[in-house]
Amino acid sequence: MNTLTVGARTLDLDKDGYLVDLNEWSPEVANALAAAEGLELTPEHWQILELLRQFYAEFQLSPATRPLIKYTALKLGPQKGNSLHLNTLFNGTPAKLAAKLAGLPRPTNCL
Repeated sequence: MNTLTVGARTLDLDKDGYLVDLNEWSPEVANALAAAEGLELTPEHWQILELLRQFYAEFQLSPATRPLIKYTALKLGPQKGNSLHLNTLFNGTPAKLAAKLAGLPRPTNCL
């Protein structure tokens, strides 16, 4: 089991770096997870992370890439809900990396 230190807390991560306890997520945790991935979160990243958390609250699952793109397009418009934009933000793995940073489980049908 891996761990992530955020301030005075040590959080458990699974073998792929996802939070074991989804209730431990916070913006500080997201920033620490992003830093571990070599990423600095911008307002555009946060927009997608908040959208993902909304999706998870509604459907109780992390979306794979196609549903993520469709949901983003539906909520934020086609200029943000397209694979090029999301791949650019999340290093070519938008569904997996965005779910990890949003404190959600790994999408089940992502390799």
